[in-house]
Amino acid sequence: MNRSDMLYDQFLSILKAELIPAMGCTEPIAIAYAAAKARAVLGTVPESCKVDASGNIIKNVKSVVVPHTGGMKGIETASAAGIVAGDEDAQLEVLSHVTPEQQDALQEYARTHKIEVIPAHNGKVFYIGIHVKAGEDTASVIIEDYHTNITRIEKNGVCIFEKKGETKTAAVKEEGPDRSLLTVERIIDFADSVDIADVEEVIGRQINYNTAISEEGLRGNWGAEIGKTLLKMRGSDIKTRVRAAAAAGSDARMSGCELPVVIVSGSGNQGMTASLPVIEYAKEIGASKEQLYRALVVSDLITIHQKSSIGRLSAFCGAVSAGCGAATGIAYLDGHRYEVIAHTIVNTLAIISGMVCDGAKASCAAKIAMAVEAGLMGYEMYLNDKQEFVDGEGIVIKGVDNTIRSVGRMAREGMRETDKEILDIMTGICD
Repeated sequence: MNRSDMLYDQFLSILKAELIPAMGCTEPIAIAYAAAKARAVLGTVPESCKVDASGNIIKNVKSVVVPHTGGMKGIETASAAGIVAGDEDAQLEVLSHVTPEQQDALQEYARTHKIEVIPAHNGKVFYIGIHVKAGEDTASVIIEDYHTNITRIEKNGVCIFEKKGETKTAAVKEEGPDRSLLTVERIIDFADSVDIADVEEVIGRQINYNTAISEEGLRGNWGAEIGKTLLKMRGSDIKTRVRAAAAAGSDARMSGCELPVVIVSGSGNQGMTASLPVIEYAKEIGASKEQLYRALVVSDLITIHQKSSIGRLSAFCGAVSAGCGAATGIAYLDGHRYEVIAHTIVNTLAIISGMVCDGAKASCAAKIAMAVEAGLMGYEMYLNDKQEFVDGEGIVIKGVDNTIRSVGRMAREGMRETDKEILDIMTGICD
């Protein structure tokens, strides 16, 4: 792929749009961002707050620790943090600069102010509505479809900002570069030909940020300690280390670690899963910086390619897509290209596409470890005399991009009822 090609610029733009920093799980952080923006529009700290949230938002905020809150969880906590201490201009790093005094203040605010949470029944998979009031003044901020996408702002009942032409489908076609241009063959071509200087900033930041939180996860006593458990109980061979590296990052992040990560497809867990196994494997084989950067381009874009047809939130666990992506990055480091990478993807998706998302929490680290393991198995299957799952076996369809689309359809359309049942179970609605 030549640097002058339109696809080159599009793929580069996709990486820059997707690989952005975030502190904390992105769903509660999106709530904090909306709440901080609503407070800024109101012009003062509100006396009360109402939050309308779609089921997937409720699911992903319920059990994860919000950074800089002293271990607190939930929508009410995320809202209070954004209102009291959020930097409304920092988007997904909205809580990056909370002081100890602000932490005390937000905890007090959460205890003493009414924050009402109401499920949003508007057909949106991703929806956050923050409505605040102080005296006779009101303000509202709506986020739809993805984490920073503010679509409407009101003050005292008057619309002061509205984004027109938003999609109403579950699989959102986001602003910016066209992700539908991604194919496995094009991704590999781009990775082989990209000027490293063009991706050095974004990939370098991904390596630095995600490695730091992974190392913290292995040092500290975070979450269920999946990363540390893997190394303690299963040894320190490279197959264990690549899984432990990714799991440890999630151990820390799901438990409120205040280090930022570089996300992929709107998710820090997916960003860590797509990158950390590849980084660890590159160390093992002594890969050069250039080889690592190109392999991460493959892993990141393969992950994004899969998630583009699913949408940001689903009952389908995003670690599956990222674990698959990581396996392709490892295959790339081993010198393989389209044939092996394509079969690695198909094999991985055939193995583990049934894993569900039941919200962000400590067990995400274990799911990440299993997703990376499935990716490695899918890769090793094809190395072993080209063993593969073929067209007609379950959801596998001839052609790797067709299989990716079939999995996307299953996750986006077929798992909607599953998503509802998961939410009912989590909220105690079921019998």
